[in-house]
Amino acid sequence: MRVAIVYDQPPHTARPDELDTLIQVRQFEQVLRPAGHEVAVFAATLELDELREALRRFAPDRALNLCEGLGGHARLIHVVPALLEAEHIPYAGCGSDSILQTSNKLLAKRVLSLAGVATPPWFSLSRDACGADCRFPGRYIVKSVWEHSSVGLGDDAVVSASDARQLAELIASRAARLGGEAFAECFIDGREFNVSLLAEGEGVSVLPVAEIAFQSFPPDKPRIVNYAAKWDDRSHEYHHTPRRFIERAADPGLYDDLARIARAVWRVFALDGWVRVDFRVDHAGRPWVLEINANPCLSLDAGFMAAAERAGLSFEDVAARIMESGR
Repeated sequence: MRVAIVYDQPPHTARPDELDTLIQVRQFEQVLRPAGHEVAVFAATLELDELREALRRFAPDRALNLCEGLGGHARLIHVVPALLEAEHIPYAGCGSDSILQTSNKLLAKRVLSLAGVATPPWFSLSRDACGADCRFPGRYIVKSVWEHSSVGLGDDAVVSASDARQLAELIASRAARLGGEAFAECFIDGREFNVSLLAEGEGVSVLPVAEIAFQSFPPDKPRIVNYAAKWDDRSHEYHHTPRRFIERAADPGLYDDLARIARAVWRVFALDGWVRVDFRVDHAGRPWVLEINANPCLSLDAGFMAAAERAGLSFEDVAARIMESGR
């Protein structure tokens, strides 16, 4: 089979999270070529005509979309899969509509709310500013609408606001470092979990549930997975937010709730391939969906592959399931 691996070309001043895509490209090459596939790698830029013509010349039987944005803009994450669809090139993973709906965090939250899936109330600078039960005074976390990988998130992301005007000012003052468009979400003070989902035939497998522990955090330090926790190996957060897998037997109610909600998210957004759903669980034990990550990082030290390994799956197993998924 002729396989086209398409990824977004990192900028010359790429951050660690942007360079991580190159690791995933190499991993797939090392699996697909020995399996007998003819593999070509395409670095996507804003010159879409060049990508289209290169793909036409190669004439792949199937493509693998590893794009996490385009031209340094996370909000363009859906463009390459949309191009593949327009060119009638079958590809593995989530479709462009699903990627657009989940990568725009405000749109995702609106869809979740309409579907009856709990997501923290939110506040934005758009006309439909508030999600249900947005209250003041309160604690909020200011996040990017489009950027992923905790880009722009530091300890100062968690704020207290006495009214809508103060919160709007805080959002506006941070938008530039958050990719140009930001919003605020009610801060759920509790435990953090993520659930990885992997396509299996016409259905989906829920991989073992992981919790992010916050160890040795001072009382005044927000318990969040910020950018440093994911990407700065010199930071306190990086070394004190270990991942641990919870056993269903220890708390079957919570485990089943997280798995059930993750499956519901898969259905609501018509997801495929590989996905990670991030949760916070409040002190009353109620799960809230924070974000939906279509095509999350597959580096061997990242959360998805850790969950796959816990389930007894190798990268070869995961790659095979992914390549069979999609459209």
